[in-house]
Amino acid sequence: MVAVAVVDATEPGNVGTIARSMKNFGLDELLLVDPPELDPDGEAYGFAGQAREDVLPNARELTFDELVSEYHTVGCTAITNEDATKHVRYPFLTPAELAADLRGIESETAVVFGRERVGLTNDELARMDQVCSIPATDDYPVLNLGQAATIVLYELRDLTVSEIQHPEDRHERADQQAIEGLHDQFETFLEDIGHPEEKRGKASRLWRRVIGRAHPTGREARTLRGIFRKAGQRIERAEDGE
Repeated sequence: MVAVAVVDATEPGNVGTIARSMKNFGLDELLLVDPPELDPDGEAYGFAGQAREDVLPNARELTFDELVSEYHTVGCTAITNEDATKHVRYPFLTPAELAADLRGIESETAVVFGRERVGLTNDELARMDQVCSIPATDDYPVLNLGQAATIVLYELRDLTVSEIQHPEDRHERADQQAIEGLHDQFETFLEDIGHPEEKRGKASRLWRRVIGRAHPTGREARTLRGIFRKAGQRIERAEDGE
């Protein structure tokens, strides 16, 4: 239920280290966006430990667009916004809070890590459903890519190593295609009401963060889309003078 995605890594050894951490904590679905060459005789497989036998060779390569359209995405970053006036890197969860938030959620979730030097860009984070950050010292908050992944996956171990859940804890989240459709419907709604064009990007990011935290069910997503659709129809009729 939880996959790990690595975007545009440059060092094969880091991909191998992440695969090894996945094996340690019970994850097996590795997603790679623009990966380096992973030579079976090179660093990636050398650093992967037993993950060289299954996690690494079964990694799936995909585009960033495919990643965000197929999975509920959690972007991991060291640099955050510290107040509610910005919505690209805020609000964010710690790894422990993320584990609690995802517990019982029935969805295909991908925890996403970025490049070694710059991590995920603002444009990429703007398309993520949630943001996760490791609380480290302000003097030096940036962790090595492999270290960061290991810490996050360790906190998620209760979701992967031990899958004992009580029925009342289960929450069937809408599939990602329905969620993306809801985001599209909201953007159409912003156009219908004449929301200032220069403010639509920020409003859409805010909306994505709210929905990302809410984990709506399929019925909830359909209901919200229906509300936006009817509102758009009424606006259109009003403009036509009906």
